[in-house]
Amino acid sequence: MLPAPRTATSLPRLLSGWLAGGFGLVVVGLGGWWFTVAVGVIVHLGLLEFFRMAQFKGIRPAVKTTLVAVQLLLVSTQVAAGSLWGGGGMAGDVAAAVLPASGAVICGWLLLQPVTGTIADIAASVFGLFYLGFLPSHWIKLRDLTDPALAPALDGLGWPWSPGMALTLLACLMIVATDIGSYVIGRRLGRHALSPISPGKTVEGALGGVVCALLVGGLGGVLLGWRWGWLIGAVLGAVVSLFALVGDLTESMMKRDAGLKDSGDAIPGHGGILDRIDSYLFVPAVVYSLVTLVLPLLQRG
Repeated sequence: MLPAPRTATSLPRLLSGWLAGGFGLVVVGLGGWWFTVAVGVIVHLGLLEFFRMAQFKGIRPAVKTTLVAVQLLLVSTQVAAGSLWGGGGMAGDVAAAVLPASGAVICGWLLLQPVTGTIADIAASVFGLFYLGFLPSHWIKLRDLTDPALAPALDGLGWPWSPGMALTLLACLMIVATDIGSYVIGRRLGRHALSPISPGKTVEGALGGVVCALLVGGLGGVLLGWRWGWLIGAVLGAVVSLFALVGDLTESMMKRDAGLKDSGDAIPGHGGILDRIDSYLFVPAVVYSLVTLVLPLLQRG
């Protein structure tokens, strides 16, 4: 069955999209605590929407405890980058300990409730901590990277052209390229539905998104001065596109299960915060791992 035809993009959707993009560009450029606070506000609102979906299913997550735990995780991640305490050492240990400690506190809170928590309550709370805490914290890690070897072409340019800023922008641009490619190709050439979870998406659109992200990644690899920049950047773009699609479909699956069309109505024309950031949740951990673990090996090879 063919996906339903798409309607024209509304003016509120266009305006809110441009405003969100401009806001993202500013906070990525500023970096540091400005970026951390922005991420914290966004994931806080997204987590409220996630818990709202869980509550529609009759689940009773540890809302307040998880909200606090997520903010502690984000703050400790920024602290570990060196803004306070000199970075590394004790700060790094604290950041690493927040996730398991928070999971234990969440379980403890559910144990103390008048009605003892269920497996679903625990699962929703801990997944919320992972989904909108641990995963987004990698945006902060990515933005705080300073090793010049990760972006040789930027060496010596000075502020704001740090490796972390460039890699964060590149990751965001690859996600945007995925969204645009999927939309344009899917609308023009889409013939085969990708998944019943999201009937509007097509196989052709998904492939178009991968190709667009691949091209943006390849160009980014060259501009950053990577060895075999086109190849490595293209592979990174393809990986980012696939994980962005997984993030999108995961949120669609949760909305479908909860019987909701949108996660909320915070953004005109886009639905909720979670509807807007779903593609951005799984990507940063993958990009951070690839550029810190795999890229240095390839550059030395």
